[in-house]
Amino acid sequence: MACGMQLPTWSGHHWRLIQHFLQMTLLLSLLCPPTEPVPWDNGSSSSPGEGCEGFQVDVCGVCAGDGSTCELFSGTLFLSVLSVGYHKILDIPSGAQRIKIQETQKTRNYLALRTVTGDSVINGDWVIDRPGQFYAVGTQLTYKRPNEIRSRAGESITAPGPTNQELHLFVIYQQPNLAVYYEYILPKDPITDNHSDAYSYSSVLPLVESHGIFPDPGNSDSENSLSSSHPNQVPLDPITPEPVPLYSWLAITTTPCSATCGTGSRQVLFGCVERATQTTVPGDLCSFTSHPGPQVEECQSQPCPCSVPCGVGQRKREVVCVDNLGDIVADEECNMALRPQDLQNCDKGVCASSWFYSLWSDRCSADCAEGSRSRSVVCMMSQTNSLPLDNCDDEDKPDELMPCDLGPCTQRLEWYTGSWGQCSSECGNGTQSRGVVCVVQNSGQLEVTSEAHCTHLPRPPNAQTCFLKSCGSQWYMTEWSSCSRSCDGGFRVREVRCLQDDLTNSHDCDPALEPANKENCNTHTCMPPIDESCRDMYSNCVVVVQARLCVYSYYRTTCCASCSRVTQRDTLHRIR
Repeated sequence: MACGMQLPTWSGHHWRLIQHFLQMTLLLSLLCPPTEPVPWDNGSSSSPGEGCEGFQVDVCGVCAGDGSTCELFSGTLFLSVLSVGYHKILDIPSGAQRIKIQETQKTRNYLALRTVTGDSVINGDWVIDRPGQFYAVGTQLTYKRPNEIRSRAGESITAPGPTNQELHLFVIYQQPNLAVYYEYILPKDPITDNHSDAYSYSSVLPLVESHGIFPDPGNSDSENSLSSSHPNQVPLDPITPEPVPLYSWLAITTTPCSATCGTGSRQVLFGCVERATQTTVPGDLCSFTSHPGPQVEECQSQPCPCSVPCGVGQRKREVVCVDNLGDIVADEECNMALRPQDLQNCDKGVCASSWFYSLWSDRCSADCAEGSRSRSVVCMMSQTNSLPLDNCDDEDKPDELMPCDLGPCTQRLEWYTGSWGQCSSECGNGTQSRGVVCVVQNSGQLEVTSEAHCTHLPRPPNAQTCFLKSCGSQWYMTEWSSCSRSCDGGFRVREVRCLQDDLTNSHDCDPALEPANKENCNTHTCMPPIDESCRDMYSNCVVVVQARLCVYSYYRTTCCASCSRVTQRDTLHRIR
């Protein structure tokens, strides 16, 4: 700032307004610190503190300084709902240096700059400029608008300064809940610093020209209010401005990227720093400000290689449609007929293969005498690959078994199994068995003993399922149903199907071998029920039967049992 600059004079009325604005700005800065500070990057060949090897550069850019040669102004402006269009949100005074302006998150809004004389610097007159370098007000300004499809970072404007005239920051409002972080420094004038506090705070107040941020809950008197001239109406009670905090949270470093290629994520780590010197201090000194909390950002290292380390594979790239403003839009906005391919075949050459083997097992296969230890041996590519191959030279294959001897066996009980017998079925599932006996081993000699001696050992199975070959299509049937009648001839049925090995229906079975699905049953004659009241009343009923007197009702009643037997016998003779 020039030493001969005319300082403005302020009445007590204006001072009270300024003090209130200052308090609200500082309060917002303390309660809502920036979530993603803009790194210093002005694109120039030099930076503050260059050539200051071995010393700490303070916030003013002075080598081994103590931050007393400048004042730092920063804060976060929050705008919830505004009308669509340009809105001025901040005045940046002449002489400002190390200017940093950043949207805290990506939105559809745009930042804009205009000089105090009304000349557009960035994004003026409803024309959105491309990101790049702009020279105005005696400094170079860098405008960035991230256009990565997955980026969450908002727009930013940085400038080293100093500026030679006042700058007005606007936002082209299109989306609600906008938050903008700002930061710059003003050099202190040793002559005027002790005599005029107005210089420190007169030109740094945030404002919105069309809609107020801080509504007035009190006085409505037009003589003591700015409601007629400015929407940012404030109460007129004198307020003592709070000092700028000495310490704040700052993004110090990040964790390693979660992906070694392509897009991954990393966590931003914050530390407590002294604002004047930017040196790291214990975290409890920042306890009066809210911690930004855990923040995760996307990171992108080198592109991922081909899909295979060797042989024929595919490689891919990201293809997006970008409009004239550098923003990524839907693919349909571009000519789909001219869209570049995002996949391409590639050949990494012949795969080199080698034998890979595991460590030898710790246990011997036998508890005594001779046994063996084992390991796995597979043929795989020398590069990373999870699939075994079959093109290694068998002559070079390492051994999979190694002999071991735990000494002679004495009085050792064990189950001894014979060989498996023949499978019970020529095709499909069957069973086979083997002999299992308890033996005692002594110096290489085996002797069969009682199975009771081996009950403390797990007994091997003496039967198992077996499968020799597929049967192909064959007939399957269910059990017979119950007979339809209990006597005098009935029938029963069952379901018969031709099925393949996978139990799906087939038409390949031999019709001549198809089992019957119906047969007769219970063909015997039904016997009449026995009547307990039908008895012979006389002992000479045999004579009645011989005399064929049962045709008379009297004798059928008095010799009921004998006459009934004769009737049943005659019925059977007639059926046969």
